[in-house]
Amino acid sequence: MINTILCAIDISDPTEDKQVLERAAKMAALEEAQLDIVTVVPDFGLSLVGSFFDQGHHDEALTKAKALLNSICATVLGDEVNAKVRHVVATGKVYDEILKTAAASKADMIVIGAHAPELGDFLLGPNAARVVRHSRCSVYVVR
Repeated sequence: MINTILCAIDISDPTEDKQVLERAAKMAALEEAQLDIVTVVPDFGLSLVGSFFDQGHHDEALTKAKALLNSICATVLGDEVNAKVRHVVATGKVYDEILKTAAASKADMIVIGAHAPELGDFLLGPNAARVVRHSRCSVYVVR
């Protein structure tokens, strides 16, 4: 029995993950499961790159990411379904934050897209491959 499905999407290109979001929503509806949707904002922190951004840049990025995630979900899923979805915006490494969110929400399944892999990734993108390899729950990969 699946109680919670976590769908990981990249909000930087909404058209890319539309199919991933639709598939996760269909699976959640079939299982009568809670649908959680996560996106990850990179953390530049104290790195050299981070020193080039204003101090409030991260908070502003989170605010914009939350609004964009909600907008994408409403557009793809409709307002009624979107109202029932738990939206999560995490900060850090994509695969790491997906796995942490899955553990925190006790997800029974992760739905993730695999796009534009390089030859060295052996047909899965680097984040999808890491999630598949390290997840404690089932992972459904959408091409």
